[in-house]
Amino acid sequence: MLKHRRLLTWLLALACVAGAAIALFDIQTPLRPFLISLFLLVVPGAAVVGLLRDRDPLAALSVGAAASLVLNVLLAQAMLQFNAWSPRAGVATVAVLGGFMYVLRVLYRGKSMQTEQGARAR
Repeated sequence: MLKHRRLLTWLLALACVAGAAIALFDIQTPLRPFLISLFLLVVPGAAVVGLLRDRDPLAALSVGAAASLVLNVLLAQAMLQFNAWSPRAGVATVAVLGGFMYVLRVLYRGKSMQTEQGARAR
């Protein structure tokens, strides 16, 4: 079961990377709408779910989905408000924010791991 889950995670990550590349390099393909939408919905949600460790999985998934939609809507509203509509910039912004949240997750886990090790040493 764990092997299938890991394979599904890698396939989803690969599809998201493909969606970002398709949007950024303006590649025309029949899968373009699906892959770009997948990227825009999965990346922010997955980043938020990663920050919500040790929570109820259903609650974390719900918060991740809501955060993904909120982030995309706020980004679109801001781009329209400032007359700066650009699908490429939107995808790049979502990628940067997702990467930033991933770095926060890694730093947060590193801090908690050090705290746990310090508590064990006492």
